[in-house]
Amino acid sequence: MKIWVNEQIDPSGMIHACIACANEEQANDCHVSYERNLTDTQKAAGWIARIRTVNSWDEVPVNALKLD
Repeated sequence: MKIWVNEQIDPSGMIHACIACANEEQANDCHVSYERNLTDTQKAAGWIARIRTVNSWDEVPVNALKLD
Protein backbone atom coordinates (compact mmCIF):
# COMPACT_ATOMS: atom_id res chain seq x y z
CA MET A 1 0.00 0.00 0.00
CA LYS A 2 1.34 3.44 -0.89
CA ILE A 3 0.66 6.26 1.57
CA TRP A 4 1.48 9.91 0.89
CA VAL A 5 2.74 11.99 3.80
CA ASN A 6 2.61 15.79 3.67
CA GLU A 7 4.68 17.74 6.16
CA GLN A 8 5.45 21.37 6.96
CA ILE A 9 8.92 21.46 8.46
CA ASP A 10 10.70 24.34 10.17
CA PRO A 11 14.44 25.12 9.70
CA SER A 12 15.40 22.95 12.69
CA GLY A 13 13.66 19.91 11.16
CA MET A 14 10.63 19.95 13.47
CA ILE A 15 7.36 18.88 11.83
CA HIS A 16 4.61 21.44 12.52
CA ALA A 17 1.84 19.96 10.40
CA CYS A 18 1.42 16.47 8.97
CA ILE A 19 -1.36 14.82 6.99
CA ALA A 20 -1.14 11.30 5.58
CA CYS A 21 -3.54 9.72 3.11
CA ALA A 22 -3.85 6.82 0.72
CA ASN A 23 -5.29 8.91 -2.12
CA GLU A 24 -2.64 10.44 -4.41
CA GLU A 25 -4.86 13.22 -5.77
CA GLN A 26 -5.87 14.28 -2.27
CA ALA A 27 -2.22 14.18 -1.20
CA ASN A 28 -1.15 16.39 -4.09
CA ASP A 29 -3.91 18.89 -3.29
CA CYS A 30 -2.74 18.95 0.32
CA HIS A 31 0.87 19.54 -0.76
CA VAL A 32 -0.15 22.49 -2.91
CA SER A 33 -2.07 23.91 0.06
CA TYR A 34 0.89 23.42 2.41
CA GLU A 35 3.19 25.19 -0.07
CA ARG A 36 0.73 28.04 -0.54
CA ASN A 37 0.24 28.51 3.21
CA LEU A 38 3.91 29.08 3.94
CA THR A 39 4.58 32.79 4.17
CA ASP A 40 7.48 34.44 2.34
CA THR A 41 9.08 35.02 5.75
CA GLN A 42 8.84 31.32 6.62
CA LYS A 43 10.26 30.30 3.24
CA ALA A 44 13.14 32.76 3.63
CA ALA A 45 13.85 31.31 7.08
CA GLY A 46 14.06 27.79 5.63
CA TRP A 47 10.60 26.29 6.19
CA ILE A 48 9.61 23.65 3.64
CA ALA A 49 6.54 21.72 2.57
CA ARG A 50 7.47 18.14 1.77
CA ILE A 51 5.52 15.25 0.27
CA ARG A 52 6.88 11.72 0.51
CA THR A 53 5.58 8.17 0.30
CA VAL A 54 5.74 5.31 2.76
CA ASN A 55 4.55 1.72 2.46
CA SER A 56 2.52 1.31 5.65
CA TRP A 57 0.61 3.31 8.25
CA ASP A 58 3.27 2.23 10.77
CA GLU A 59 5.77 4.48 8.96
CA VAL A 60 3.58 7.59 9.27
CA PRO A 61 4.57 10.03 12.06
CA VAL A 62 2.41 9.52 15.13
CA ASN A 63 1.22 13.15 15.19
CA ALA A 64 -0.18 12.96 11.63
CA LEU A 65 -3.80 13.38 10.71
CA LYS A 66 -4.48 10.09 8.92
CA LEU A 67 -7.05 10.04 6.12
CA ASP A 68 -8.26 6.93 4.29
